[in-house]
Amino acid sequence: MLDWAMLPLKRYAEFEGRSRRMEYWSFALATTIIYLIFIGLMFAGGFSASSMGASGELGAIFWLGAGLLGIFALAILIPSIAVGVRRLHDRDMSGWWYLGFIVLGMIPYIGFIASIAFIVIMFLPGTPGPNRFGEDPKDPANTQVFE
Repeated sequence: MLDWAMLPLKRYAEFEGRSRRMEYWSFALATTIIYLIFIGLMFAGGFSASSMGASGELGAIFWLGAGLLGIFALAILIPSIAVGVRRLHDRDMSGWWYLGFIVLGMIPYIGFIASIAFIVIMFLPGTPGPNRFGEDPKDPANTQVFE
């Protein structure tokens, strides 16, 4: 599963082609776990400083966690968008739908519905066989998909 989670980093800014559900959700799980670790560092640094009576100042561990979180978020931005676009390609949808879901996500109330719709689309299986975005990544006869 770690191989699937690392595949979007190997295909860093590749917006063409298709990505399986396994690749998308393994990457999402791995990034969520890393985010939680950095947020845990921030909480640990924040609580340790306030419990020692430091008059509301945040500790160095908090700032270390915040800095690592920011660097990780910037480093993972392009691969996250790319794997989302490739996942939409697997459903035979244009990558511009990704931008549409982001814009809809900013609208109150509609954004909640759009976010749920996006998650549902990401859970649906891809189109079987080749589509306009490339060969089926689940097809065992096709060995050129990830080369």
